[in-house]
Amino acid sequence: MRTALENLSKEDLLRVISSRDEALAERDQKIVRLSQERDHLKAQVEMLRRMQFGQSRERFEGDPNQTTLPFDAEPAEVERQQEETKEKIEYVRKRPNHKGRAKLPEHLPVEEVEIHPQGDLSEMVCIGKEITEELECEPAKFYIKRYIRYKYAAKNSEGIRIGELPERVIDKGIPGAGLLAMILTDKYVDHLPLYRQKQRFARENIQIPSSTIEGWTKEALIKLHPLYEQLVFDIKAKGYLQVDETPIKVLDSDKKGAAHQGYYWVYHAPLEGTVLFDYQPTRGQVAAKKLLDTFKGYLQTDGYAVYEKYGRKKDVTHLACWAHARREFELALDNDKARAEKALLLIQKLYAV
Repeated sequence: MRTALENLSKEDLLRVISSRDEALAERDQKIVRLSQERDHLKAQVEMLRRMQFGQSRERFEGDPNQTTLPFDAEPAEVERQQEETKEKIEYVRKRPNHKGRAKLPEHLPVEEVEIHPQGDLSEMVCIGKEITEELECEPAKFYIKRYIRYKYAAKNSEGIRIGELPERVIDKGIPGAGLLAMILTDKYVDHLPLYRQKQRFARENIQIPSSTIEGWTKEALIKLHPLYEQLVFDIKAKGYLQVDETPIKVLDSDKKGAAHQGYYWVYHAPLEGTVLFDYQPTRGQVAAKKLLDTFKGYLQTDGYAVYEKYGRKKDVTHLACWAHARREFELALDNDKARAEKALLLIQKLYAV
């Protein structure tokens, strides 16, 4: 090899050296790339282990000397409080295991039942009374509300008048407003399916087909639609909106037991504390069109691409989420503790404000 190199011209030697340098540089780049891939895969494995076996909370305790606030109690006060707490714990441990009675709510109506001693009380004087209270419940009762409208005819035979029927939720329908309110509350607030509500009707010997209850629910929801439109208006009116979407399994009407994935798009107006759950069958941009196309103001979201498009609009100021940003630094504690702690301490100070 040496003899072969000695026979080369200067230009050929330079080319050989250059190609060798390129090969070495390419090898070094490959080593660096493989090292980065190794570190990335190692971090992924650690993250998966943490997700499966580790704690889910993201609590971070930094150097206490760096985050001291002027609200800490004096050491003597802390010691006194700890001693007092210890005494209370020991007292509770020694007490009989009797929880006592829960205080009854003051806003409930009271039904009084007076009980006098049996027998002849004519020669006795009442000297006091003892009161015992219990929380009672009268189950929802079904009854028929019958409207009887009287007709009147003019004596001169020039017309007939009849009492006006009050406006009803479902025109010419059987259910009253209270019954419909109960059905919707049970279904959408207490998550009691319609078929179970039908079983409750059956226990009261009220036979109502499933299709009828479903029809009542649909008609009642149509009547509530103006309230939904007002909520849509109110949720956007304050100019500060937080948005996030979450998947939800939806039963497939065509296949028994099958389900497809839909999405709840949740809109929160922090200034008023109002929330709108808007169901959409997709996570695409079209799902947010009705709420965000005309929105103006501060829009706070995560980094999902659909939100970034709306965040670039002229009348929108896009706000990011500190919880999402902080999470990446918390995860980085395992591989770059010094810099990750510095970032977390800065965020901690921001949270304190």
